[in-house]
Amino acid sequence: MALTATPLTLTEKIIQAHIAHNAFAKGAPISRGAGIALAIDQTLTQDATGTMAYLQFETIGVARVRTELSVSYIDHNTLQTDGKNMDDHRYLQSIAAKYGLWFSRAGNGICHQVHLERFGKPGKTLLGSDSHTPTGGALGMLAIGSGGLDVAIAMAGGAFHLAMPKIYGVRLTGRLAGGAGAKDVILELLRRETVKGGVGAVYEYFGAGVETLSVPERSTITNMGAELGATSSVFPSDARAKEFLAGMGRQEDWSAWAADEGAHYDRIIDIDLSAVEPLAACPHSPDAVKRVADLAGAPVSQVCIGSCTSSSLADLRAAAEIVRGRNIAPGVEAGIAPGSRAVMIAAAHEGILAELIRAGFRILESACGPCIGMGFAPNSGGVSLRTFNRNFKGRSGTADASVYLVSAQTAAASAVTGAFTVPQAAGAVDARVTMPRDDGMLIPPLDEAASARVQIERGPNIKPCPMPRALAFGAAELAVALKAGDNISTDDIMPAGAQVLPFRSNVPAISKFTFERIDASFYQAAEKSGFADCVVVGGENYGQGSSREHAALGPMFLGVRAVLAKSFARIHAANLVNYGIIPMTFAQSADYEKIDKGDSVSFANLDSALKTGGDFMLRVKKADGSSASFTAKNSLDERSRAVLLAGGLVAYARAGGQ
Repeated sequence: MALTATPLTLTEKIIQAHIAHNAFAKGAPISRGAGIALAIDQTLTQDATGTMAYLQFETIGVARVRTELSVSYIDHNTLQTDGKNMDDHRYLQSIAAKYGLWFSRAGNGICHQVHLERFGKPGKTLLGSDSHTPTGGALGMLAIGSGGLDVAIAMAGGAFHLAMPKIYGVRLTGRLAGGAGAKDVILELLRRETVKGGVGAVYEYFGAGVETLSVPERSTITNMGAELGATSSVFPSDARAKEFLAGMGRQEDWSAWAADEGAHYDRIIDIDLSAVEPLAACPHSPDAVKRVADLAGAPVSQVCIGSCTSSSLADLRAAAEIVRGRNIAPGVEAGIAPGSRAVMIAAAHEGILAELIRAGFRILESACGPCIGMGFAPNSGGVSLRTFNRNFKGRSGTADASVYLVSAQTAAASAVTGAFTVPQAAGAVDARVTMPRDDGMLIPPLDEAASARVQIERGPNIKPCPMPRALAFGAAELAVALKAGDNISTDDIMPAGAQVLPFRSNVPAISKFTFERIDASFYQAAEKSGFADCVVVGGENYGQGSSREHAALGPMFLGVRAVLAKSFARIHAANLVNYGIIPMTFAQSADYEKIDKGDSVSFANLDSALKTGGDFMLRVKKADGSSASFTAKNSLDERSRAVLLAGGLVAYARAGGQ
């Protein structure tokens, strides 16, 4: 039902229902780009980002989380080669008990899959310290990824601040056919839109084709919408959503949410599902998309089905049907990681796991695992087909591997042939979603009296989060410590993987890996300078990928005070502000050529620009003694400028800022 006579999109309806303290007329469209503050109903964290988020939460000083529901998941750092990861898990479990959170134990599954099954509710807002939080949009939620500090503020009852996004309507018609799956739909959108096409936007799906997609299929699309750079992606909550929640034993959580007839979209993208073909994202970007038919016959050495993108019961069911009665090719190693413990149990009951094991698949843990370089790495120079959402160079754990992103159908078909293979149509898709409701690995919140008795457990690797330095570098000359190109990811800035992830709760230790993949000498140079104030330069879409705030924390700890780039990914720009690093954009793209590593930069009007919103005036002193001056755009809203002037978000919040 529309809130007023003004037709609204689904995104606008949810935002209107959650405006925290902005003076917008109820039911009226909000101007795109206007600053908004959203009340957050639910939050989620995972262990790679959660430890730092809860260290920040503890400093805020509230006795209990103030959301409707908050969940702490263990799904990233489950490889326990020493005590560090399990120490973090015990800290997170004690925090959940102390402050009133649900706790999902290691082995229960990937946060996005479990949250969809157990907690997602249509019409609610969800903020998560993981960039793939928009998975919840499959149920008609407005689910947004952010840095852990923003989640900590939301858990304490604060609003989440962002610019009102543009809303792109994706009109679906027809029905998937010919071996194509939901993964191919989002790959087709990435082929058209690129990894930066959705920055500042929400993709909202509508049209007759929507009802042909089950919630697990929709979740594949909303999850990987993060690769578009989008703020979120959302489907209506309809009969298919009701069916899914009934299958989870949560019928009471369903409510209908959809756009009004005649709602206005900033642009409309048409996709005929019946025309979608099996596709693959080629190395090393999710938008480097080609037809599987054009790759057919090329040898494959590894296949992995899993991750938060494509590890549902429907994905495993489709893979099992394709390999039934056949074996994995001799030159291929294949693995499968069910997205949740419930999926694994249901797959076992149906005989799906038995068929996959018989065919030669290794059964991996229900966790993020290979997607973040935690095991099952490809062979040197290998070709790995993965149903994951990211294929950045080196992310798999093997620097020279070629990783392709494909559907579960394409992965299974290729596993048994040993080469890229177009999957054949398997007839009607079995969309049953009923799964056992076994919450034995979910620990509910304690009551307040029991919480008061809980003692927080802190392992020796857990260190306090360092705070930003005061903003006082003004006219001083800051060295340009690094110059990078386009589409630098947070993996490039701060890698994941088995070597690095155990240090997520220890910024001084993890900072040693900062920019390692771009410049292996970066840390040593920073250390030699005494961690002196410096500047980093980047190209387009700087900071794409994961929400990991360590990609801001590491540079901050090493002295980075500003990042000058052609454009920024949304979450990373927000994380930079939260930790006192100023994101600046070149006013003229050609000015990028005027500055190089080894130059020095001074700012003529830093303080006044942050106070008034004026552009930044920069003077570059070249290594050869020459100089150049240019303007950098100040795209920061009033609140972001106030956060920077306060010395970061923690200092801003402590001073009473909203």
